[in-house]
Amino acid sequence: MKADKCKVLKTPVFEARTNGYHVYRIPGILAVGKNVVLATAEARRGKGGDYDNNDVIMRRSEDNGITWGPPQVIVSNETYGSGPVSNFIMIYDRNNKSVQVLFCHDYNRVFSIRSMDEGKTFSKPVEITSVLESYKKLYPWTVIATGPSHGIQLRNGRYVVPLWMSDGTGTEFGKNHRGHRPSAVGSLYSDDHGTTWKCGDIVVDTGPGMRNPNETTAVELSDGKVLFNIRSECDENRRLISNSPDGAVKWSKPAFDNDLYEPICMGCLLKVQGPDGKSAILFSNPRNLDPVDADWGKKSVRRDRKNLTLHLSYDDCRTWPVKKLLEDGPSGYSDLTVSEDGTIMCLYECGRVSGMYDDKYLMLARFNIEYLTSK
Repeated sequence: MKADKCKVLKTPVFEARTNGYHVYRIPGILAVGKNVVLATAEARRGKGGDYDNNDVIMRRSEDNGITWGPPQVIVSNETYGSGPVSNFIMIYDRNNKSVQVLFCHDYNRVFSIRSMDEGKTFSKPVEITSVLESYKKLYPWTVIATGPSHGIQLRNGRYVVPLWMSDGTGTEFGKNHRGHRPSAVGSLYSDDHGTTWKCGDIVVDTGPGMRNPNETTAVELSDGKVLFNIRSECDENRRLISNSPDGAVKWSKPAFDNDLYEPICMGCLLKVQGPDGKSAILFSNPRNLDPVDADWGKKSVRRDRKNLTLHLSYDDCRTWPVKKLLEDGPSGYSDLTVSEDGTIMCLYECGRVSGMYDDKYLMLARFNIEYLTSK
């Protein structure tokens, strides 16, 4: 990459219909230490739905994402019983060099694990669902999920993980499964390196003018505030923004970012170093408002998942002057990380086997900040 800093290098990391799985979805990517990169996916059986009995799969790179080791099952569905394991959220702790993880089972249990050897092995899972029972005083959830995307560690050491909840009354998955709508967004945080966790305030709930806020990505701003960038199903088709002084309480009233399109898809935020050496913030999601004719119809608020775009902000997400198209075809969920040498990596869903949620690949794109700002 140093030979041409304006290039992007793409490598498929997971491919549908391989290793006994129907599809790989919900990408996770994390740079650890100097050269190690961890890539994760929900390896889904059946038809690839949210409630299929999936596993969490990881591949590990020791050369900064150039080559990859074999896929390994990190969390097995069989260990926990009926229902998927999902929403595998990683945080790299710069203080003790550990990898902290939260994940879910059947969308109503949450577990914590940790790696102290750069993702080679992980500790025995510890269930923390009881912590989330306190949210039921504020919201009657029967469905709860972390992330997706990575969590963050603030400058003061605090971990912050966005989460979303539903009362389960939606019928979109049929009578045998709790629905994921209506929904609300909250946060989990830890001040002791993941040993214990606490619930923050409700950030936003379904209500008048606010429809089904859910999957959320987070970043720490230059003044120390925490910004949540939130997916919703509002008619405005724009991302929702809210911030807090500490990632837990006193969230601002959510407002739409008119420059960030919302096709109803997960997106990702990442703090990076801009071309001038100053802090900048990167956001990735499908920048598209064309309707999904085949799957949903033109009258739906949903839009086709394509045109995965990298947006760059120099002013704490107030404006997005740089927009770089990364994938012009079908493309959906994405996660971002940056290594110690400044290599930015985006792992994202792309291609289609048979439909919008049947992705052919989880593709890794590696690039530098010069690629984002080049014409």
